[in-house]
Amino acid sequence: MASLLPSTSVLGLRKAKHLLRRASFSYSKKQIDEFALLTPTEALDKLIPATPDYSYILRKPYDPRGNDPSNIDFTELDRPNTNNNIPRTGYVAGWWWYNAMKSSPSLKYKISFFLHTCFTVGKETIGKAPFFFDHVRLLDFYASNGNVKNLAKKISFDVAMLNYLDNSDNQKDSPNENYAREFLELFTILKGEQVSDTDYTTFTEIDVQQAARVLTGFRRQKITDGKDRFEIDNGSHDGLENTGIFRGYVNTFQHDLGNKTFSHRFGNKTIVGATDNEDTEGAIRELHEFVDMVFFQQATAKSYCRKLYRYFVKSNITDEIEDHIINPLATDLYEGDYNILPIIKKLLISQHFYDEDDTNASDEIIGGLIKSPLQLVSEVCSVFNLEFPTLGNLGNPKLEFYHEFFFRFLHNRIFTLSGFDIFNPESVAGYPAYFQPPAYDKNWFSSNTLVARYALIRSLIEGVNLIAGSKFELPVLDTLVLGSDDNENKLLTDPSNPNAVVFDLANVLYPESISEDRKNYFKEFLLVGAQDGGATERDTYWTINWNDYISGDTRAQEAVKSRLDALVIAMVNAAEFQIM
Repeated sequence: MASLLPSTSVLGLRKAKHLLRRASFSYSKKQIDEFALLTPTEALDKLIPATPDYSYILRKPYDPRGNDPSNIDFTELDRPNTNNNIPRTGYVAGWWWYNAMKSSPSLKYKISFFLHTCFTVGKETIGKAPFFFDHVRLLDFYASNGNVKNLAKKISFDVAMLNYLDNSDNQKDSPNENYAREFLELFTILKGEQVSDTDYTTFTEIDVQQAARVLTGFRRQKITDGKDRFEIDNGSHDGLENTGIFRGYVNTFQHDLGNKTFSHRFGNKTIVGATDNEDTEGAIRELHEFVDMVFFQQATAKSYCRKLYRYFVKSNITDEIEDHIINPLATDLYEGDYNILPIIKKLLISQHFYDEDDTNASDEIIGGLIKSPLQLVSEVCSVFNLEFPTLGNLGNPKLEFYHEFFFRFLHNRIFTLSGFDIFNPESVAGYPAYFQPPAYDKNWFSSNTLVARYALIRSLIEGVNLIAGSKFELPVLDTLVLGSDDNENKLLTDPSNPNAVVFDLANVLYPESISEDRKNYFKEFLLVGAQDGGATERDTYWTINWNDYISGDTRAQEAVKSRLDALVIAMVNAAEFQIM
C-alpha cells in the first residue's frame, strides 16, 4: 500500500541517483557517492536549507550582445529603454539555467520551476526583459520561502503576470476576466468536473466575474517622462514578506469599489469593497480576502499536491495514491497554511518515493518519468562536468560564448526543437507534460522532438551546432578525460577494462543497473576492429589500445577517443538515459 512513512535506510547508489535527479537539475559522480552514504532525511537536509534562504538575488544577467557598455546591465529598470527589449528575456532564462545547473545540488531551482508550472507566464509576451527578470526572482524567492498562498498574492502585482494575462487592462467600467479566470482554473483551485455551462464544481462563472472585479485597477507601471517607474516591494504595502523586487501598483480610480459576492461554491462569501478612490489598502485587503477564500477550499490544497506529485514523483495518480498520498499531504498543506517545503520533504523521504511500499515491479517510481529537455541538458552538462567560462564584463569574449552556447544552441535550437520553449509554454495552461492526460510526461517524446534530443550529445562531443549547422565554440565533451586520474570527477574506475567502462557509465547515467545483454551491446562500440574470438580475447583488444594510448601512442589515442565518443553517444541517446 502506498505509504508516506519515512524511508530510514541509507540511500545507496540507486536511490541516491533517484533523489538527485528528482530534486535537482545537476549532480556529479562525486555527489552521488556522497549521497549514497546518507539517509533520505540527511540527504534532504543538504538539498533544503534549514531556514529560508533569501539570498535569491544572484548576480544580474549580462546582455552579451549589448553595444553600449552602460546598458550591458540591461535588467536595471531605471535605465533608458534601449536594451530592454523582449529578445533579452532569453538571456534572463540563460542566467537562471546557468545558476541552476552550476550550483551544488539544490531543491530551490526545482521548486522555482515547479512554481513556474503553477503560475505560468510566457517570457516572449510579457513586455520588456526586466519584467521577466523580476518574475524569475519572485519565483526563486518563494522557492526558498515556500509559501504558495503568499506567492499567489504577490504574483497578482507581478509586472510580467499583469502584462501576460492583461490584468493591466482590467478596470471598473470595462472588466477583463483573463487573469481572474486563469487564477481559478489553472493557478489555484483548478476546474473540477463540469456540472453545467457555468458551474465547474470548484467555482462558477459568477466567481470569475466577481474575482475580476476584485482585481480591477491593478496596473503594471507608471509612466514618467517616457520612462518606466516602479515601486520596490518592501512588504509594507501588503504586510507580507519583503521581496525587494519591483512590483506593479493599484490605480484606485480604476478599482471597483462595490461589494463582491461569490457563489455557493465559496459559501456565498461577500468581500466588502474599498471605501473610496484613495483607499489603496482597501483594494489590497480585497485581494487578500479573495486569495484566502480560494485557499480556504480543500480542493485548492489537493490541486497543489497533485501537481507536486506529478512533478516530483509520477504522472499516474491512482485511487490508492489519491487516498494514501494526495489526501494526507493536502491535509498537511492546508493545516500548514500552504508552506510547500514540508510537503515536498515528506514526499521525498517517503517509502513510496523510493518504491519501498509495494512489490509491483510494473509500476515503479524509480525510472518512472521521462526527463524534460531541461533535465536532460542539465544532467549531460553536470554529469560530464563540462567546463563553462565564468562570465565577465563587456568586451570579455566569454560573453560571446554565452550568446552562442546558451542562446543560439540551447535556447533557440535544442530546447525549442525538443518541445520545450524555456519559460515560454505554448499556452497559459503550461507544458503538456505537467497537465495533459493521459500522456503527461510522454508528451516530451514525439517524432518531432527526438532529433534535437539526440543531437545534443553529438554536438557537444564534436563541438559543432549540428542543429543549426554552424560551427562555434561549445563546451566540448572530451571523452578521454572520463578515465583520467587528473579529473576530479573521474567516471571510469578501470578504463582499460571494457566491461568496467560500460558499467561505470551506466551506474552514473541510468536509474537502474543494466543487464548483461545491454552491457554487451554497448561494449561493442569499444571493440570496433577486434577480431572474432572469445570474449576475453576481444576484451583484450580494448585493453591493449587503452594502454598504448596511456603510453603516448598518437594513433591509439585517436582510436580510443573515437570509440569512447561512439559509446557515450550511444549510452546518452539510449532509452535508459531518457528516463529518471
